[in-house]
Amino acid sequence: MSFSPQSRVWVYQSNRKFTPAEQSDILSKLASFTNQWKAHGNELLAKAEVRYGFFIILTVDESQANVTGCSIDSSVRLIKEIEQEFNVDLFNRFNMAYKVGDEVIVNSKEDFETLVNIKQITPDTIVFNNMVQTLAELETKWEVPFKQSWHSTVFAHLL
Repeated sequence: MSFSPQSRVWVYQSNRKFTPAEQSDILSKLASFTNQWKAHGNELLAKAEVRYGFFIILTVDESQANVTGCSIDSSVRLIKEIEQEFNVDLFNRFNMAYKVGDEVIVNSKEDFETLVNIKQITPDTIVFNNMVQTLAELETKWEVPFKQSWHSTVFAHLL
């Protein structure tokens, strides 16, 4: 099934890595949800995935049916259920994710700021821009060097 580059995406980042068993449980919950996700009775062309063990990504191709407020609310309810069941934080926008080699690390804003300050995070460190809104942006603007991300404007005084 192919999705338009303009498909809408929502990225939820966990404060800790999911175990393989948790990831499997989460993926089956997400699959059940996306298979029956509707907007005003219209089936939504949707998919969900877990990337790097930290990120839950929901994608909806609106070429068939538009996402409505109610359908977005139902997805948020699902994410909150996952959050409670697995005791993770998926809504804290102050958790910063970045890569060291192939490994993803998530830190609090304060710890991230310290790492920028002591040059452990450099202008070339890959960070995650969870504000992306389309599939095209997810593919091109989600994993970006710190210097090209919104993080660099927030933490500019440290560079």
